[in-house]
Parts: sequence; structure tokens; C-alpha cells
Amino acid sequence: MTADNRIRVLSVDDHPLLREGISSLINCQSDMSMVATASSGKDAIETFRAVKPDVTLMDLRLPDISGLDAIIAIRSEFPDARIIVLTTFERDVEMQRALKAGARGYLLKAMAPQQLIEAIRQVHAGKKYVPPEIAAGLAEHLADETLSEREVEVLRHVAGGNRNKDIADKLFIAEETVKVHLKHIMGKLGASDRTESVTIAARRGIIDLLP
Repeated sequence: MTADNRIRVLSVDDHPLLREGISSLINCQSDMSMVATASSGKDAIETFRAVKPDVTLMDLRLPDISGLDAIIAIRSEFPDARIIVLTTFERDVEMQRALKAGARGYLLKAMAPQQLIEAIRQVHAGKKYVPPEIAAGLAEHLADETLSEREVEVLRHVAGGNRNKDIADKLFIAEETVKVHLKHIMGKLGASDRTESVTIAARRGIIDLLP
């Protein structure tokens, strides 16, 4: 296969070791070539414009803007961009957001290398690639009632260690309203208290906990 016919891949990840490993794996394939790498969301957008890869591997956790925002930005400019999310965490809400934003695949970094190669080939061929175990996790919560923007906002403040009164003051609402929001949040998430609500929401990708 000539260089012109190879699948041209862009890898976006802020960990140099992982980028090197993926590059080695890609360049070992006779039908693929790693044409560029990027270490941040903004760098990813600029690099995509410059090299116009066939397939992009996108981490969701980046040091500036999120991988999701980078996907949205790239696809707004290049609607046919074929992007595969490659992330550490299996969070159904993040999966939904990424696929809705136009990602054609969703993979975990813990997978076997051959699975990544297969995903790149399938996405390049115009197909979608979501492994059965990830699809099952996604389907498990499809019928769940989603949190409103205000409820997510309240939950973020809870995660930040704020009391109900503090949250009420910050959001300019009554403390009683905060309690009502928390009751709805716990009901939707199937949580027994506010702490469990935060844990579930973080695990599912509804909110991010600061390191």
C-alpha cells in the first residue's frame, strides 16, 4: 500500500507516553500512518485544520478545553470529520454527549490494541464503532430522567462542599428551593443522600470532580 492510500491518523492526548505508544502502534500497520499529534483541545483544532486527517483519536480530558468541545468545534468546521473518542472512563452521559456531537466511535484506553486498529478501519470505512460492553452501559441509562441545568448546577455546588444556604445565596434562590432540587436529583439518580448523588453523577459523567 502506498503512503497516499494509508489511513491518516491524528492522535489527541495530553500524555506524551500514550501518544508515543499509539503512534508506534499505528505506524506498524501497513494501511495506516500517524500524520500528527496534539496535546490540547485548541492544538487539536489547529492541527486538524492543517493536516485534515482521515481519522482522529480524541481524549476527553485535555488541559484547556474538553475533548467534547474540540469535537464540536472541529465538526462545525469539518462536518465529515471522523472522530473516535479514546478515554479512560466509561461514563454514559459523556458517551451520549460525544456521540451526539458527532463522534463515530467510543473506546476505552484499557482495551486491546487490536480493537483500536479495528475501530480506525471501520470508522474510516464510514461505519460507527462502539464495543458491545460500552453500548450496554449506554443503553442501561437511556430511559433515565435527565437532570435539568439548574439541578446540575446545584449538584456541582454540593460537590464543592457547599451547604444548602451557601448554594441558595450563590444561585439567588431560596434555601427551600435548593432542598426541592436535591430531592429531585436524588430521585432521578436513585441516590439515598447528597453524597451518593455526587458520587453517582461523577461516575456517570454528569459532573466533573476537580482533582
